[in-house]
Amino acid sequence: MTADFQSKDFQSKTGARVERLPLARFTTLGVGGEAEVWFVSDHEQLAEAMAAPYRILGGGSNLVISDEGVPERVIRLSGPLAERDLTPDPGLSGSGGDGIVTGWVGGGVPLPGLVRALQKLGYSNLEGTVGIPAQVGGAVWMNAGTRYGEMFDGLHTLEIATPEGLKVITPDDLGWGYRDSGIPRNHIVTRVRLKLQRSTPEEVLAKMTLADTARKGQPKMKTPGCAFKNPGGVGAGRLIDEAGLKGTQVGNALIAPEHANFIVNLGGATAADVHALLDLIRARVNVPLELEYELWPDDALRQGAPASAVTQWSAELK
Repeated sequence: MTADFQSKDFQSKTGARVERLPLARFTTLGVGGEAEVWFVSDHEQLAEAMAAPYRILGGGSNLVISDEGVPERVIRLSGPLAERDLTPDPGLSGSGGDGIVTGWVGGGVPLPGLVRALQKLGYSNLEGTVGIPAQVGGAVWMNAGTRYGEMFDGLHTLEIATPEGLKVITPDDLGWGYRDSGIPRNHIVTRVRLKLQRSTPEEVLAKMTLADTARKGQPKMKTPGCAFKNPGGVGAGRLIDEAGLKGTQVGNALIAPEHANFIVNLGGATAADVHALLDLIRARVNVPLELEYELWPDDALRQGAPASAVTQWSAELK
């Protein structure tokens, strides 16, 4: 199966916009080849898009896409599936108390804008996710967060599109945990209701500032975010730094001098450059590291630099 197996003139029967596009434009790293992209704005269009092999692409953070693209159609949520209703639902929020449950928030809603809107309303529970460049659906799928909070801190209900149809579930129905929602890879978070606490804009802003200050040492260039999960409570960035790899460059990809658990695109980097750095890190760090990036295709890391090249780079850095 090749990356251009789909017709470039495919027409949706439900009105979805379909274009063949480079995926690099949709990722925070800025790499990735072409695919057939479906922009869907309602459940009917989404069902049609899911009728063939597919992937879902939100804010494009935490993602490294092959330079050859992917053969599957790529789905992006738009229109009503990218809108938010933050009005407290009287039937779910209950009477009295500080807890509220919002209306539906689409999976395609940008998370940074949502967090800012909640701050202005004085609604608390998601301020720990400030600065994460994701869309709501993707952030929920990986339970994105920081040391100050994560997405599941503020979830009440999830609407998920599965190959069998739509399901409405609660967090208690999922085996979620650190950077993991328990949602299967082929399921799409279409909408959520948020579970929040009434506070004040000033108090929420103070918590956001605290979380944002902790991110000041992170690089400002194009990056997918942290490359590896912290093993056993030890910072992966510290382990990579101790291995002498901070500032290492392959092609136009660089292990960031500011924080060694970030790989940045200096301009014109390829996915192959990034894979080579990931291979090198794993070869040089003596502790097993679990990748935090999602790779497209799933075996992309094995398609990176050959073992002989990793051995050569490792020798040169000693």
